Amino acid sequence: MSVKKIAVLTSGGDSQGMNAAVRAVVRSGLFHGLEVYAVQRGYAGLINDDIRQMDLRSVGDIIQRGGTILQTARCKEFMTPEGQQLGADNLRKRGIDGLVVIGGDGSYQGANKLSKLGIKTMGLPGTIDNDIPFTDLTIGFDTAVSIVVDAINKLRDTMSSHERSSVVEVMGRHCGDIALYAGLASGAETILVPEVPYDLDEVAQRMAGNFEQGKRHSIVLVAEGVGKGEDIANEITKRNGIEPRVTVLGHIQRGGAPTHNDRILASNLGDFAVRKLIEGDSGKACGIIKGELTVTDIDTVVHSKKEFNLELYELAKRLSQ
Repeated sequence: MSVKKIAVLTSGGDSQGMNAAVRAVVRSGLFHGLEVYAVQRGYAGLINDDIRQMDLRSVGDIIQRGGTILQTARCKEFMTPEGQQLGADNLRKRGIDGLVVIGGDGSYQGANKLSKLGIKTMGLPGTIDNDIPFTDLTIGFDTAVSIVVDAINKLRDTMSSHERSSVVEVMGRHCGDIALYAGLASGAETILVPEVPYDLDEVAQRMAGNFEQGKRHSIVLVAEGVGKGEDIANEITKRNGIEPRVTVLGHIQRGGAPTHNDRILASNLGDFAVRKLIEGDSGKACGIIKGELTVTDIDTVVHSKKEFNLELYELAKRLSQ
């Protein structure tokens, strides 16, 4: 039986483009004659029955906004079987038979649990970290990389003026894609990511050698999963006497208007998720691979790890000489 009522929620850390995805789910659902509902504050709203019906105007003027109009929150209660059952029951009592979850790995775990409880679910990859497997890109990643590149461009101006080095700490606890892509795009001299072993002696020697060869600045880009930027800078100073300035970009990477790439990706994936629910699909994660929209069993996704692009990392190393 095809779905007649669907809901959408955003969960976990916010990412630019979530609003564009919500807009796409709502408007695509309405276009296909469905009733569409929104869950406030992620899985917490599902448990608290904080659910409201949406219309076309509910998602007007949001495609360009960062964050999420549905808000997002961590919910320990939903991690329990009792909480998951309550969430499923709250959907059923409203006759909602389909749910689109926009978020990262933890959000997908919740969607997987609901799927096993008989709720038709679709997961959309909403996270700046780009750490969801079976999709080349996640919603928010392109914007986050653009923010980091812009920050490094600005830092280069002042570092060059003072002939100094800089350590820039970016997000990426388990996945170094933000550091990798931003480092390659900005010409960072060194990129440290959790997926690749590194030698601080070699990093310090390279930095000292760069200055000896006449370079006026040096950028070391560090994913937070490697360690704190301050600690990396202190270790470099111990080894070569140079005192890098440290910049921690933090949550600024999650804010701001999404790039056109993220808006288009979110719009495509949101519409795709609705169409797949209408076709009777469930328990799937939507993604894009080599430009093609794809679905993968969400159970497979949550039990897999994103493959690191070592070839791109090696390219960044070759070009940073």
